[in-house]
Amino acid sequence: MSGHVLTRPVLRRRPRASVGWLDWLAAAMHAIEGRRRLAEMDDRMLKDIGVSRSDALEEAARAPWDLTPHASWDRM
Repeated sequence: MSGHVLTRPVLRRRPRASVGWLDWLAAAMHAIEGRRRLAEMDDRMLKDIGVSRSDALEEAARAPWDLTPHASWDRM
């Protein structure tokens, strides 16, 4: 052989089942961050986006795994 070394790629494909789980985890982390930011908004900012203080606090209090869209926000 010459001086060339053939190696297999270091990165491997993830199994299909883990892709769905990782996608869900990324969505949950995104929801956590978005809800945290929503809770930190002042009344002027909430008014700009058309959300009441009570709706913002209700959204912020949702469980991280609850990724269903907010019913009244579907129109936005």
